[in-house]
Amino acid sequence: MPNNEHDIATRKYDASGMADYSSPDSDDFEALSRDSVLVRSLQADDLNAIIRIDKKITGEDRSDYYRSKLDEVMDVSGIRVSLVAEVDGAAAGFIMARVDFGDYGKAEPAAVIDTIGVNPGFAHQGIGQALLSQLLANLSILHVESVRTLLRWDDFALLAFLGNCGFAPSQRLVFTRRID
Repeated sequence: MPNNEHDIATRKYDASGMADYSSPDSDDFEALSRDSVLVRSLQADDLNAIIRIDKKITGEDRSDYYRSKLDEVMDVSGIRVSLVAEVDGAAAGFIMARVDFGDYGKAEPAAVIDTIGVNPGFAHQGIGQALLSQLLANLSILHVESVRTLLRWDDFALLAFLGNCGFAPSQRLVFTRRID
């Protein structure tokens, strides 16, 4: 509640006309993005929407990959953390992630983002931020200490997005070798 007329006159409002009580000095963009976009747990019947969104982004049909990933996040992993963002009742984006409790002999509660996608028709509307923000909030409740992901070095849009969301390069190097 405002305590004087100055507070009322200087109050900010978001795009929907709701009062914005966030502090300009804090990281409240995460909470606000979660509040402005409906984000819910991924469900099995989201598969076709995810495939459509991914095809719009990549131009490829990766149905088999997403069927496999959906099976993994719905049946194999014990903790479901994958999410879907909706706009007007339709899937506008998704994030598929899993919780790992260590690798290479080291116990470390960490999450791994396998894939994230936002329908290009909803780009720059806070969908990706809302998905990531809700994922981080959910992981925090689970006492997960970190989240990581892999991406192509030349995916500049995703690099910028993740950098803006607080991600930084890790101390790990990934090596690959082609098998002939």
